[in-house]
Amino acid sequence: MNTTILLIFIFFAILPFAFGDLRVGFYSSSCPSAELIVHRIVERSFNQDRSITGALLRMHFHDCFVRGCDASILIDSQKGNQSEKVAGANRTVRGYNLIDEIKRILENVCPLMVSCADIIALATRDSVVLAGGPSYNVPTGRRDGLVSTMDDVRLPGPESSVANVLQVFKSKGMTMEEMVTLFGAHTVGFTHCSFIKNRINNQSFSMDNDLRKRLVEFCGVEGKDPAVFLDQNTSFVFDNQFYNQILLGRGMLSIDQNLALDSISKGVVTSFARNGESFQERFADAMIKLGKIDVLVGSQGEIRKNCRVFNF
Repeated sequence: MNTTILLIFIFFAILPFAFGDLRVGFYSSSCPSAELIVHRIVERSFNQDRSITGALLRMHFHDCFVRGCDASILIDSQKGNQSEKVAGANRTVRGYNLIDEIKRILENVCPLMVSCADIIALATRDSVVLAGGPSYNVPTGRRDGLVSTMDDVRLPGPESSVANVLQVFKSKGMTMEEMVTLFGAHTVGFTHCSFIKNRINNQSFSMDNDLRKRLVEFCGVEGKDPAVFLDQNTSFVFDNQFYNQILLGRGMLSIDQNLALDSISKGVVTSFARNGESFQERFADAMIKLGKIDVLVGSQGEIRKNCRVFNF
């Protein structure tokens, strides 16, 4: 092989790395057991605690909506830097230990090969399927970010208006329908009484009266802050019952209930409440799109050895 041909060969050999993109089966050659390892560990965790589905969905969303899907939410704070993890909106995010476990095993099998960002995306998909939700192909090839700071976290709160939340979603390239679709993840989520205290004690907030009475009693225990399911009907099953619940005035969070009241979103809520199959199809599409927000690929970022700290 002459020098010119050799140089051309080398150039195209490194091209996918330098100018990479997400694709299904990214690790099929470099770490063929990666997705199976993720699935097995998530399945074991799900069998022990079915609430892990809601936890991973929340982690994935909170990661992607700050700096993009780069696993910046996993970084621990260090001296001189308060990471995303300690921001108010992230203090109740769970599932870090599960990601650590997956990463530890993958590092033994395929060192510095599988990104923490891809682990989050794959683990979230697997947990959704285990809860009865749709299966969808996760394009992989994300790289891990090199920045994580508390000041970057500006996520909509539980009492935000539909219009304000939609503005945030649009800034990330998501549509109104996709916003309402992704809120369907609340079908397997929960909150704490402290987050809905004003809502259940203030009669001006729309809520089913029987539910309000039960919540006032349940949340009224002094010194305790128990968890409350966002879907009071099928709390651990990934289905469309969240939409039926909020149409009946049984939304736990103000933003959830407002989805069923606001003319901007009510039509989509009603449609999904009537057609669970349509919701699941749209949810799969929306999750794939969510997982592509501002990703790092190719030679950008890094592949962390430990998801909680940068390599350098």
